[in-house]
Amino acid sequence: MVRRINSNQPDFSSAIDAFVALDRASVADVSDVVRDIIADVRANGLTALQRYTKTFDHFQLNECNLRVTDEDVERTEADCNEDDLVALDFAAKRIRVYHERQLPTDERYTDDLGVTLGWRWTCVDAAGLYAPGGRAIYPSSVLMNAIPAKVAGVKRLAMVTPTQGDELNPLVLAAAKRAGIDEIYRIGGAQAIAALAFGVEMISPVDVIVGPGNAYVAEAKRQVFGYVGIDSVAGPSEILIVSDGKSNPDWIAADLLSQAEHDPSSQSILITDDQKFADMVCASVDRQLRDSPRREIAQAAWDNHSAIIVVSTLEDAPTLINRVAPEHLELAVDDPEYMLGKVRHVGAVFLGRHTPEAVGDYVAGPNHVLPTAHAARYASGLSVLDFMKRTSIIGCDDTALRKIGPSAARLADAEGLPSHAQSIRVRLKD
Repeated sequence: MVRRINSNQPDFSSAIDAFVALDRASVADVSDVVRDIIADVRANGLTALQRYTKTFDHFQLNECNLRVTDEDVERTEADCNEDDLVALDFAAKRIRVYHERQLPTDERYTDDLGVTLGWRWTCVDAAGLYAPGGRAIYPSSVLMNAIPAKVAGVKRLAMVTPTQGDELNPLVLAAAKRAGIDEIYRIGGAQAIAALAFGVEMISPVDVIVGPGNAYVAEAKRQVFGYVGIDSVAGPSEILIVSDGKSNPDWIAADLLSQAEHDPSSQSILITDDQKFADMVCASVDRQLRDSPRREIAQAAWDNHSAIIVVSTLEDAPTLINRVAPEHLELAVDDPEYMLGKVRHVGAVFLGRHTPEAVGDYVAGPNHVLPTAHAARYASGLSVLDFMKRTSIIGCDDTALRKIGPSAARLADAEGLPSHAQSIRVRLKD
């Protein structure tokens, strides 16, 4: 049964603290196993990939079938439902247009002392994308991870995806085609992350790795960070909905379950000021769960990690939102803009009663790769900036150096770095 918390109860604050502190991401420690896999791939390359692929994916990998060909993509697209392809095209266009507006601009100026300053943005040379296989087939994630890279200007985008007995999901390949992915390889798991990070025969290393995966993939991304950049080490999905009693309880229940069905460790939270409405939502969740094909998953998330929080006034909601720092926030209230102005920590916000979180997962345009596990306190969703880096620009002529150099040399002396100071003073003497 879902956890109920009421602001009228004497231990409300401690109950919220305990709920926020729930550890939903606890998994078996796979760090040693992943470390061994990475070392094996670095040492033995394709031979290691073949061994792991045969063991875990039951597929005999070789130099001829490692890379998915353009012909494979075109052939499998014929197996896709035409309406699904139309929806992919629609989503890809909206995602691309949104991310094009994120492109940063270069800047160059001369300050009042005559020093030329500025910055320049450039993209990475190559990026890698992990696309899960097995039960987790997410063509939408392929679009969300790949399109920002291409918008940023990345010339080479390589995707890895595990194959189960030589079977690749046609819709995932169709999404890869629409996103402009350049290379696709039939490998998965920690070994695929190692191959992207360090390179093996036929696969050149990349600069950034993005995309979701299981505990082994997440740990592998954590361990290769520093050699390459990564998007994040994502935790289970979460949604927080603020609603008054005017919303349709069936809509709110469906939105809560939209995240609960992802994983048994997902989290769904409702904050409301209407006890009767809270009861109606709970009853609707129970009804919808009975008919859900993913009932076992969603029920576990609802019972073990979710909560209904009843407050005396929705004016208290922003404080709770900022404590939770949720991945997704729905504001199903009369004036969502007013409440948005008081919210600081959240991955993505959905305004009004007619904006379910699911539109953000697929076709709204903003990226659905978002910070989880309270990381919205300091992190943002995936964007074109994850595939770009900023270079500072500094230029002095003789006059400008004579104005700023003495202070720099003085600070170098204070730090005990005489050659730093000398590199400035030798110019000032001439």
